[in-house]
Amino acid sequence: MNEIPSRLVENALNEIARLPGIGRKTALRLVLHLLRKDEPEAVALGESIIRMRREIRFCMRCHNISDGEVCSICNDASRDASTLCVVEDVRDMMALEQTRQYRGLYHILGGIISPIDGVGPEQLHAASLFRRVGSEGIAEVILALPTTVEGDTTNFYLYRHLKDSGVRLTTLARGVAIGDELEYADEVTLGRSIRQRLPYEDTLRRD
Repeated sequence: MNEIPSRLVENALNEIARLPGIGRKTALRLVLHLLRKDEPEAVALGESIIRMRREIRFCMRCHNISDGEVCSICNDASRDASTLCVVEDVRDMMALEQTRQYRGLYHILGGIISPIDGVGPEQLHAASLFRRVGSEGIAEVILALPTTVEGDTTNFYLYRHLKDSGVRLTTLARGVAIGDELEYADEVTLGRSIRQRLPYEDTLRRD
């Protein structure tokens, strides 16, 4: 890429290029696009990002992103509070919400067990999940983690801690291909997978 004639543009380009999936050429196109916009539009974008970063909170109940102490999903009285869907992160929760096939609550683990990456159970929001199951009248826990070795390891860890709790433990039907992440599954497949979920113990016998 040719030398950028402005240090201000270069600085903005470098920061945007830090974003995942954004290369320098794409970053340059975005920077030049912002330069063509009226100043109020560019300022509004910058201020919204700063305000989001400073004011965003995480739900004290499920660890979802939130504007307040409790997120909008946990605050929704129309949802089925007896069903809890465990997902790796916020992106997976959003993918399931887009299917409009699930009306229970969520618990976001904040990751999955991966010894090679130095991630163990203590780095996850597992303890708060166990507390919720013990105190919120949960009847079913859906294990909706990625169909990877790490996801299966995390599923089994949660199963071992919850199997004697009296809750029904289920997992997504295998409409989601092995090795796939939920955020990349199409809505129809993902919706069918959660509607046709099966007891987690059945997957242990099958495997």
